[in-house]
Amino acid sequence: MTDAVPTLTESALRGIACKCPRCGKGSIYSGFLTLRPACESCGLDFAFMDSGDGPAIFMIMIAGAIVVAAALIVEIKYQPPFWLHAALWLPLILATTLLPLRSMKSLLIALQYHHKAAPGRLIDRDPK
Repeated sequence: MTDAVPTLTESALRGIACKCPRCGKGSIYSGFLTLRPACESCGLDFAFMDSGDGPAIFMIMIAGAIVVAAALIVEIKYQPPFWLHAALWLPLILATTLLPLRSMKSLLIALQYHHKAAPGRLIDRDPK
């Protein structure tokens, strides 16, 4: 293990691969979206990880744009019945939101580690 700070590209690739942001070897997940307490390879404490709702929001916006554009094109061109729309777009919505969610969450965590993001703090000031 080296103490070299990974480049932005290395951090992003480690995030997409769901690997530890420091060493790039250990997995950050113990379940589908459940984070490990620490890296099994380098021992990095994952307590700093807090991606919040960011990954879900990104995936909802991206999936929404794809599905709405596709549904509008199909509706204008073919005018299928509504049951066919449901049969087409519900699986696509699930696939475009759930499949990349894990990678998006770990990407945001890796970028958080790379940029040393931390919660906001108030500056202690002397009252005058």
